[in-house]
Amino acid sequence: MTDLNRFAPWIYDAHPGLGAKGAEMAISRRDARRTPEAAARPAGGDPAQRAPASRFDQKTALRLVRLGIVGHMLRSPRFYERVVVGVIVLAALRGLGQENSASTMERLAAWNKREIQRLERRVRH
Repeated sequence: MTDLNRFAPWIYDAHPGLGAKGAEMAISRRDARRTPEAAARPAGGDPAQRAPASRFDQKTALRLVRLGIVGHMLRSPRFYERVVVGVIVLAALRGLGQENSASTMERLAAWNKREIQRLERRVRH
């Protein structure tokens, strides 16, 4: 039984095609590039310590992905169908709102007229 098998038996499950020597080599190659301090840190590292160029590359990549999504949406007939349905719904809701507002104003004007007539009758008697 090797040291790797004794301390990390799961390594053989993770690398089923490798024998004991192959699994040890896979682990040693991966860990040989990392210093002990780097091994203690998470794999992503501190975002504040990243180079500005990598941030620029990441932002550029995100912008390109967004641009691709917008381009895909604009080529889609389904997108235009949804826009047309949305415009129709908004126009219908606007019309309902205007009708409701107009009927409210008509009711208010009728109430005002009745109140004026009631007050005039009260003054005459």
